[in-house]
Amino acid sequence: MEKHSSDGICFAAGNWPVDPTRTTLLFIHGSGETALLWENQVAALAADYNTIALDLPGHGDSVGPGLDTIAGYTAAVIGFVDKIGLANLVPCGLSIGGAIVQQTLLDYADRLLAGVLVSTGARLRVMPQIFETIEKDYQQFVALSRLFAASPKTPAALLEPLLQATAQCNPQVTAGDFRACDRFDVMARLGEIARPVLIISADDDQLTPPKYSDFMEKNIPGAVRCRIAEAGHVVPVEQPEAVNRAIRGFLENIVRG
Repeated sequence: MEKHSSDGICFAAGNWPVDPTRTTLLFIHGSGETALLWENQVAALAADYNTIALDLPGHGDSVGPGLDTIAGYTAAVIGFVDKIGLANLVPCGLSIGGAIVQQTLLDYADRLLAGVLVSTGARLRVMPQIFETIEKDYQQFVALSRLFAASPKTPAALLEPLLQATAQCNPQVTAGDFRACDRFDVMARLGEIARPVLIISADDDQLTPPKYSDFMEKNIPGAVRCRIAEAGHVVPVEQPEAVNRAIRGFLENIVRG
């Protein structure tokens, strides 16, 4: 992967510059995380697609303040897309990233080929204890993430780079991400989504349980569902090959269609 930046937004690319004739997968991470979440996807899918994973504003190596609304983050992502001239776009997002993808599907459908929603929901209410823990003891929040972010079957070593990135995030930025999630609710609008959508859920996800994906699958017209066993919330890290197969198969079906 190659690291680049544009107007203060840092991103990793499987190949650079992008090939304008190819589909572009734009990967968006979860709350308090970075592009590192999608490292395996950026590398493995680069042979067939443009692959880019960004650090949202205030995360990782990106500058600027973090935000506290999905609309704000969506505008930042679209601004990034415009700045570097991405076309044939398929945004892929996990958790808050999935909320951003849903908002993009609703508000910028003419810019997209499709969307991929991973470990997310149409409404993402956050327990008050999460905000309290972030405020009082951020490292304790990170430690608790080790218990809830992944399946019990996932080797702890797989999670460490991602958790270290979260530990280095400004606690106020992470709190803002969770506030954005807590305010997010497009349950009544899912029927408006008019682009192909792949929903990836993990059987052991404790943060966005499979019932969240059940609702999206039922209410997004024509949505395709992939269920992955022995994985939790950060399924792209836990079961990267399964996630890659799901994305590749989905995109191949779109082309054949």
